[in-house]
Amino acid sequence: MADKISMSADGVLQVPAEPIIPFIEGDGTGVDIWPAARLVLDAAALKHGHSVAWKEVLAGEKAFKETGEWLPAETVEAFRDHLIGIKGPLTTPIGGGIRSLNVALRQILDLYVCLRPVRWFEGVPSPVRHPEKVDMVIFRENTEDVYAGLELQEGTEDAKKLLEFLRESFGWQIRPDSGIGVKPVSITGSKRLIRAAIEYALKHRRKSVTLVHKGNIQKYTEGAFRGWGYDLVRDEFSDVAVGWEDCGGEPADKLLVKDAIADITLQQVLTRPDEFDVIATTNLNGDYLSDALAAQVGGIGIAPGGNVNYVTGHGVFEATHGTAPKYAGQDKVNPGSVLLSGVLMFEHIGWQDAADGIVRALEQTIAEKIVTYDFARLMEGARQVRCSEFAAAVVDRL
Repeated sequence: MADKISMSADGVLQVPAEPIIPFIEGDGTGVDIWPAARLVLDAAALKHGHSVAWKEVLAGEKAFKETGEWLPAETVEAFRDHLIGIKGPLTTPIGGGIRSLNVALRQILDLYVCLRPVRWFEGVPSPVRHPEKVDMVIFRENTEDVYAGLELQEGTEDAKKLLEFLRESFGWQIRPDSGIGVKPVSITGSKRLIRAAIEYALKHRRKSVTLVHKGNIQKYTEGAFRGWGYDLVRDEFSDVAVGWEDCGGEPADKLLVKDAIADITLQQVLTRPDEFDVIATTNLNGDYLSDALAAQVGGIGIAPGGNVNYVTGHGVFEATHGTAPKYAGQDKVNPGSVLLSGVLMFEHIGWQDAADGIVRALEQTIAEKIVTYDFARLMEGARQVRCSEFAAAVVDRL
């Protein structure tokens, strides 16, 4: 009998035999990639004795056409009530109101971790020489930084008022024709993100956590993020982890926590990717870094993502790419991003057997050069198939 996923008093997800999981099909190519991904997810679950009761909820263009709202309250409540959900790509409304539906969901549900594992699948075309060295998991803070959206438009009375206050109170001489944004980075937001990254690294026997920041310039926001991270290691994890400053890079049998400046990190993940493992970073840095890493292993078309609150148990897993409306309904694009996000979701709810089965079948399909057009154009001897055909090929190899 289908039932909701719940959270126990000791913080463990309680997953029934047939969990009810809300999904948003997504705009644009969502009409193609979600049915393909669902076909594989259902087949893998069934093979390992599981079953999902899917519950469609609306957001984006489909919601606006049917309800007049881009993000209906009923959708938010469904994700809140059922704890776990998955979604395709969503259109960002043009004009006023919600700036981004994706950001809105993260902030409303306080999904403070953007989880982005990045690894290479054998056979996937890559622009780098050794994509097999890329195996990282990014923990990107999801609720603060410039993505908090605390901005004032240039020339408005509010902007002028704030500029005057900053000049009078702090002596800040900011050009009067400036738009103004506020970049909040808190102890609370930083420590819970870094805590989640450390706990993940320990659980999955990873070798290090790197705090990526721009603290050499932004000392009281990103620099503080770095400092709070090292404080957290000393205060809460000293028995199992150690900061670089306290061990000189020699952690013995403990998890090593180190830090790196954001700009040099973007170089080093290309030149020395095997030196990075789990990465914890602020919002904007994480956005750049996760997409740059995805480019090394096949692009965001095959990059999974999840938005998680490890305290409340809420998680919304999502395709990490845009809607690509010009390809909508053509049964053409790669369903890999939303499919692998479903794999992340299965791992999160404890269905590791089904998740591993999908990954093995996906690897085999790509290794046999059965791929959608985005990979086919970069591979010699590829057999180009439609989105739905690719999903069927993966199912055949489960």
